[in-house]
Amino acid sequence: MKNNVTMRDIADRLGISSVTVSKALNDKEGVSEELKLKIKNLAEEMGYRYNTLAKSMKEGLSYNIGVIVPERFTDAGQSSFYLNVYQTITRVLENRGYYGILYILNHEDEKQLNLPRIYTEKKVDGFIILGQISKGYIQKIQSIELPKVFLDFYDEHADIDSVITDNFYGAYEMTNYLMQNGHREIAFVGNLYSTSSIQDRFLGFYKSLLEHKIELKQDYILNDRDEKGAFIDIKLPDKLPTAFVCNCDQVAHNLVHKLTKLGYNIPRDFSVVGFDNDIYATITEPGLTTVEVDTKEMANNAVNFVLEKIKDPSKSFGRILVKGKIVYRNSVKKIENKVT
Repeated sequence: MKNNVTMRDIADRLGISSVTVSKALNDKEGVSEELKLKIKNLAEEMGYRYNTLAKSMKEGLSYNIGVIVPERFTDAGQSSFYLNVYQTITRVLENRGYYGILYILNHEDEKQLNLPRIYTEKKVDGFIILGQISKGYIQKIQSIELPKVFLDFYDEHADIDSVITDNFYGAYEMTNYLMQNGHREIAFVGNLYSTSSIQDRFLGFYKSLLEHKIELKQDYILNDRDEKGAFIDIKLPDKLPTAFVCNCDQVAHNLVHKLTKLGYNIPRDFSVVGFDNDIYATITEPGLTTVEVDTKEMANNAVNFVLEKIKDPSKSFGRILVKGKIVYRNSVKKIENKVT
């Protein structure tokens, strides 16, 4: 792929004028939406890079998007999912002529409601907030006039656009899969007060229990992290279930490690499932059955929303759900139901 691809190169490939290419890449009138998309896709494929400096001087935009990630999601061992999503966002942004600036929101700044310097110094045109922030900080972010999009969480502030994976349905399908494999004693692992994602995954799990007329046992809701988001040792119930639905792959990995140290075998003694399909799903022994999150689709939506809002601040997209899919590995065992 050559780095000095010009509009003329794109025009020649499609047999059209470079003026048409210019109009399409700059979202000007006079080109059909279908052709615009075709031109943009080819530009991306050919590695075309917009002349950002010239454009920013002309249009008064920085062509930077701030990506805010709370510090608790970047702590050692917790960063794999969010780092992967951030890298995907930056790739999507670069293909659109923008750059992503990562801003780690530390605990103190979040508590004191301090806005990022990249905002006060006018270094960005909008924000993607990746990972759940506190209610107070959501209100602070709401007060700034720049376009913003929440990614991987939402809350009662329905006027802020958000892109999330379909946590509810993913966990519901996964719990149903355990039911199909004969499991009836199933625990959920996750702090229900931590994030909207964990809450929705728990509710999907609970819906499956309700549909199968299985009582929700309080001691089958196992805490995995403290109020700051740091992982804690998972306390097992006195009467163990046959299966565990974990709110993410890393927690499933931690649980498998704990159970193995106690002398148990997965899946012979217990079935364990996760969520995300990140690196922890494959480094766990055995590999985890999990829900794959479509991070590319989520990043595409978040970037599209924030860039559209830069062009037209009145635009609103609401809450968008991106469907995941179950990836089957070897952490689930079929069991025969005992007649009671």
